[in-house]
Amino acid sequence: MTAAGKHQVSRAETSRRGNRQSRAGIRDVAAAAGVSITTVSDALNGKGRLPDATRRHVREVADRLGYRPSAAARTLRTGKSGLIGLTVTTYGDEPFTFTEFAYFAEMARAATSAALARGYALVILPATSRRSPVDVWSNVALDGTVVVDPSDHDPVVSELVRQGLPVVSDGRPAGSLPVTAWVDNDHEAAVLEILEHLAAAGARRIGLLTGTTTDTYTHLSTTAYLRWCERVGQDPVYESYPAHDPCAGAVAADRLLARPDRPDAVYGLFDPNGTDLLAAARRYGLRVPDDLLLVCCSESTVYATTEPPITTLSLKPRRIGTAVVQLLIDAIEGLDAGRPVEQVIPTELIVRTSSERRPPRTTVSPPRSPGHS
Repeated sequence: MTAAGKHQVSRAETSRRGNRQSRAGIRDVAAAAGVSITTVSDALNGKGRLPDATRRHVREVADRLGYRPSAAARTLRTGKSGLIGLTVTTYGDEPFTFTEFAYFAEMARAATSAALARGYALVILPATSRRSPVDVWSNVALDGTVVVDPSDHDPVVSELVRQGLPVVSDGRPAGSLPVTAWVDNDHEAAVLEILEHLAAAGARRIGLLTGTTTDTYTHLSTTAYLRWCERVGQDPVYESYPAHDPCAGAVAADRLLARPDRPDAVYGLFDPNGTDLLAAARRYGLRVPDDLLLVCCSESTVYATTEPPITTLSLKPRRIGTAVVQLLIDAIEGLDAGRPVEQVIPTELIVRTSSERRPPRTTVSPPRSPGHS
């Protein structure tokens, strides 16, 4: 092929690429819909006083033309970045480690999808900012932040609120923590359901593996257990450890089953309490569920495949992730007036073999021979 031929092919390819890359603009949508540019902007951004039919018509035309509002133009128009943060400030100082746990991973995935659906991007922020939130996050222009399991008097929450940013909490905050809204489960009801389930399965001394943190999940769950023990007349049997430290959790599980008042059933508040307790039970020669009943709060699918499968409590992180982002964006866009700022998501107890005792076998004596007394 001659140089001229190559040049012609190159120009043709460039032309085709240019056609593929060209996108419809807001003027194209306005012309095709027969309305003004302002009407298109109002219809697509939920603003202005437009008839519903006009909004639908403009959106249909925009979809047909493949029009997508420019993020840069939106930033200039609204003064907002389109970025929202998500962080866990309670656990550890290493960034992003919380995503190794199934609950946080599922919650973050759902939150990301919910944010994108409304034109925002989710930024996962390092927990190290708990020590110096202004310095660590100062280069990120956030419109608001989701904080997971904030501790009492959480400095990150206080600083973000001081800066005028909306903050939505995954987890009921302490009474003095000034969050914009929160989403949580009814942890007291969930713990009572588990304790009653274990008692109905024959447990006489139910133990608890809990954490040392001050977040409301740990506090409310532990308090519910202690109150249940007082109500039924059982001495509490529990071990505490720094939550989300796998090594400490395994040691605490071993301590619990080594006690002279060893429980015959255990509920573990964290993952991987289930596998830790199962391993400790085997070391002590305890059969699950015959000698020890187990329940663990976890979203991990691993517990469906252990031997035996372990009963788990699901906190529904995908629903929570979606809800916290919707509340946060509503607050950012000023759409939260008159709406509830507290949402409670139901939990689900997924019952498996580890918490159900088999009924005792009944031995039937063979019939006696005639003539024997």
